[in-house]
Parts: sequence; C-alpha cells; structure tokens
Amino acid sequence: MRFQVNRDVFSEAVSFVVKLLPQRNPQPILAGVLIEADDTGLTLSAFDYEASARTTIEATVETPGTILVHGRLLSDIASRLPNAPIEIAVEDDGGITVTCGSARFTLAAMPVEEYPSIPEVSGSSGVVPADEFGTAISQVGFAASRDDVTPVLTGVQLEVSGQSLSLVATDRYRVSLRDVPWDGETVESTALVPARTLLEVGKTFGHAGTIQVAFSGAGDREIIAFTAGNKTVTSLLIKGNFPPVRRLFPEQTDHYAVVNTADLVEAVRRVSLVLDRAAPLRFTFSTDSVTMDASGSEHARASESVDAILSGGDEVTLGLNPQYLIEALGAVKSEFVRVTFTSSDNANKLSPVLITSQTSVDQAGLDSFKYLLQPNLLLR
Repeated sequence: MRFQVNRDVFSEAVSFVVKLLPQRNPQPILAGVLIEADDTGLTLSAFDYEASARTTIEATVETPGTILVHGRLLSDIASRLPNAPIEIAVEDDGGITVTCGSARFTLAAMPVEEYPSIPEVSGSSGVVPADEFGTAISQVGFAASRDDVTPVLTGVQLEVSGQSLSLVATDRYRVSLRDVPWDGETVESTALVPARTLLEVGKTFGHAGTIQVAFSGAGDREIIAFTAGNKTVTSLLIKGNFPPVRRLFPEQTDHYAVVNTADLVEAVRRVSLVLDRAAPLRFTFSTDSVTMDASGSEHARASESVDAILSGGDEVTLGLNPQYLIEALGAVKSEFVRVTFTSSDNANKLSPVLITSQTSVDQAGLDSFKYLLQPNLLLR
C-alpha cells in the first residue's frame, strides 16, 4: 500500500474515527484504525463492538491495500505533522511509514485479519435537522445516569412518532425531554442509545445541515446509525425497558415563576459555595423575587434574591440540587426560564418542578425542551 493525502484532511478524519474508542480497551486489536485505500480514495474506520465510526476522504492512491494501525498514536502524529502532504506506505519488512516533509515515523502494523467487521446498516430511516438535533442532544444527554449499575438509565431514549423524534433521559432524580422534526418513515420506532455515543454525535454532526438516522438489526445486535456527509457513526443499542417517564410531565401548568436565566445561574453558583456536598439549596419563590438560602459547615451562611414573577398560586419554598438546576438552566437556551410547581395526589410525596424556556417575561419559549427535577427534603 502507498498513498498521499492532504495533512489537514487526514488528521481530521483520524481524529473523528478515534473519538468513540475507549481510552483503555481490554482487546488491543480494537485500539486500531482500519485504513482501506483504493481507486476512490481512503476509508478510515474504528469499531469496539459497541460503537463504530467511518469516514471517506480523497487521496492519491499509488498502491491499493488495507492496513490496521494504532489509532490514538496515529491521531497524535497526524495532528502534529508539518504543513505538507502526508505519504503513508507499507515497507518490505511490514512496517508502516508516515512521511511528511522531513518528518518520518515508522509504526507497527496490526493484524488486519483479526479485526472485526464494521457494522452495515439497512433499515427504516429518516432525516433530522443537524442543528436542532445537536441542540436537543446537549439539552437531554446530561440527564442520563453515569452509574453503570442500571444500564438502561445510562442511555437516551429516541422515539419516532409521526413527524417527530423525541429524546428522553433520566437518572431517577430528573427527566429531560426534547422533540425535533422527523422527515422519513413514520413507523413508530424506539432506540435506547448510550448517552456517551450520542453526545459525540451531537458535537461532531451539529453543523452538518442534516443527519440521516437509520434503525437496523434485531435481537441482541440492534444498532442505530447516524450519517452526515462522508461520516457515519453506529451504536449498539442498550437492551432493557426504559422507564415510562413521560407520564410524569404535568398537563396543567398554572402555578409558576419566571426568572432571568443568567441572573438565576450566577446567584445559585454564589450561594451554593457554602453548601456541603450534595446538600440541597433552599429556594423561596414569592410574588416578585426568588430567594436562595444556604447553610454549610464552619457556620458559613449565604443568601441572595433575584427578581421573579410568580403567577397562579401562593409562595413556594423547596429544596433543589444546585448542580442539577444549573445544568437545566444551561440547557434552557433562552433569556428567561419558567419554573412550574406541579401537584401530586400523594400528600406525603414532594412534587417535581418543571423547567421550560421562556422567550420573554410573558411569552413561553418556542422549543419543546422540558426538564423535571425532583425536590429534596429540607431539614428544619
């Protein structure tokens, strides 16, 4: 094999395919990047049995062939090479040489025959706007659990219904939901995608124009694929039943407060500085303000008030996890935020608060982002 390729194009391609590989892989062969060269150019792929990434780029191929080389090492080298064309070749002794200007590296070849086959996708599919989908992933993905004890909660549930694709995530303490337009087959489909993989898809494809989403496979090898331009990411789906969290969202939202998002974020960050770890922050929503109070160790105390408008009910006092609230406020992406106080039939159970976007003091936001946060018990 021998080919020449633009340095920036090659570096970006290698960086893309290695992003989804775990930092440490129990099988060394899965740390490799597969490079296939033919008359049409180069195809670069990476796969760890759960997620795969593949991209095609232009190159001048003198001798077609296939090589497997350590991905992260190749990515580090490619990103630091001088601004000149790269030539990669397989030498007579089997070593792989990477030449760029006066820089020359020799890398060990990994056994291509031991590398697993990259998943091929053929199934129902549709198209979503890349910018909205990327935003939706960032608004929902952070609410997925990071605890592998319950795998179904580490994923984001994708649900196709009619002309809408919904994204839902929960870690039991909060639920995040967002809908985006779906243009494609209207067969109802669901896919529980690992949040880590989906977040990378959002970062990589968020400015791609449109993203094709395809569902494929069956049984224990159900996969989903995301394609934009010359790049494709596939992911093995998480098996299990995602909890029915949609029913937790209230229909009536008459009792709520509207607050400036940035002002509330900054105040929460300041007041929570004195809180002990995992302790809730006390919020009191009154007619024209929301007041935050915190007591910590070493007799430290803090309080601050921010302007707010309360509608539809009496003053409310509750405790909220400050970090969970800050993450929700960062996802709102609007100047104002609406904090709605829901009601419960169980008098002994605290009702969650509903957080949504608010374009202005008196106008609800246009997007479908919803975030439910379970209050904490306040110690008297």
